[in-house]
Amino acid sequence: MQREPLHVQFVRIAKQHPHKAAFVDRGLQRRYTYRRALAASLVLADTLKGIDDSLVGVMLPTSAGAAIVVLALLMSGKIPVLLNYSTGVTRNVEYARQKCGFAAVITAQGFLAKLDAPELDGFVYIEHLLRGMSVIDKGRAALRAGLSAERILSRYPEADIDATAAILFTTGTEGEPKAVPLTHRNIIANLEALSQIYPFRRDDVMLATLPFFHVFGLAINLWLPLRFGMTIVTYVNPTDYKTICTIIREDGPTYLVGTPSFLQGYLHHSQPGDFKSLQLIVTGADKCPEVLRGAYLAKHGVTVYEGYGTTETSPIISVNTPDRYRHGSAGWVLPNLALRIVQRNADRECAIGETGRILVRGESVFGGYLNDRESTGRSLRGGWFDTGDMGYIDADGFLWHVGRLQRCVKVGGEMVSLIHVEEVLNNLLPMGASCCVVGSPDATKGTRIVAAVTRPIDERRMYREMARHLPTIALPKRFVVLEDLPRMASGKMDVQRITERVRELMKTH
Repeated sequence: MQREPLHVQFVRIAKQHPHKAAFVDRGLQRRYTYRRALAASLVLADTLKGIDDSLVGVMLPTSAGAAIVVLALLMSGKIPVLLNYSTGVTRNVEYARQKCGFAAVITAQGFLAKLDAPELDGFVYIEHLLRGMSVIDKGRAALRAGLSAERILSRYPEADIDATAAILFTTGTEGEPKAVPLTHRNIIANLEALSQIYPFRRDDVMLATLPFFHVFGLAINLWLPLRFGMTIVTYVNPTDYKTICTIIREDGPTYLVGTPSFLQGYLHHSQPGDFKSLQLIVTGADKCPEVLRGAYLAKHGVTVYEGYGTTETSPIISVNTPDRYRHGSAGWVLPNLALRIVQRNADRECAIGETGRILVRGESVFGGYLNDRESTGRSLRGGWFDTGDMGYIDADGFLWHVGRLQRCVKVGGEMVSLIHVEEVLNNLLPMGASCCVVGSPDATKGTRIVAAVTRPIDERRMYREMARHLPTIALPKRFVVLEDLPRMASGKMDVQRITERVRELMKTH
């Protein structure tokens, strides 16, 4: 497939398959063919040309409408800034504006009402845009959608594959969120690499539930299926487990991606046979417990494949596949990426099986944080991106993700991976329970390991079981019960908030 900017590829796919379903929006119960989605993008692009800023905020739930807004912005020569609405609308909008320098934010009044969020200056409402479009405007767009791809594209700014396709933000769990510009080339390179290891087909159906402000949602739930002419079934809420199981049963998606917490919810609310259409389930962001992987295989006969990536790498770095698969690993590195494991406090290469910092280089790696030279200088050196994660490569070439550098703590002078402790504990907990292992200051050992669990357990028995898999220094010294572990909109555990809760509990008990 020829390399062209993402929205240009969409136009060409829409012209090749005008009557094929592009979006099935289960939130609004609307269906868009590729031709209808193209016409909607064209008429909206004409309207959005009037916005002065080159960057435009987007704050919308996962839906056909959100996808069309992203397409229309790119067609009109604008850059979408995808805004996180799950952790505070006002704070996130103001922070993004200060960081990126834009005013307009495209959102929906109905959506803001559900969030109980205030209306801010600069908000551009989808409802108002639709009301401002005349029947003549829509008719002209429908006629234009019938023209050749070249004639359609000639009416809009010429696109550059090295131009920014989107700006997203890191989660901010280790400080203020950083703005990550991803180019069309970045995202396309990642999708091309994935297509070399997975046999994507035009008749596949992608279930899209992840928010587009998360790189996994934007790249894998939106751009991957559009690049290959698939159908995208969207739903606004990935935690509405019962409804999503119904959608899977009725719409028959072939691909499902999600974090382990989402997959656990789908498993609990599903019945055998519900997932018979699924050919591939991929998970990431948090470690996938073996008990969850085994439960999917037993109940649905489907293997859950684990992968690893970052916002800055567009996003996938490594992933397991049917022919290259190892339980618990993050899989093989994508074919167009180079990866190094170096010592924690030096740039010396680590030996096979030795844990160190994960560095990546390749076309899908971003070029630097927006308006943040200091963070860029720390993370990008000599073309290599320091992910801030720890891991190792085994003798067979599989990458094992140990955790964030900040989630490796010193206990009595020795390094302990909290992710590894978490993995052991997760595999011993009953189905439906979850945990998060954190560090708490300790005057004697430097750090005390504490495990937060979502239901009461027999602590002595659990300690004995964990001791079979871990050295004494890595065993939790306390178990605390948090009935609800805070999570981000992507489903990833909010380790910072959990750590704060645990430390508060430690003070009072």
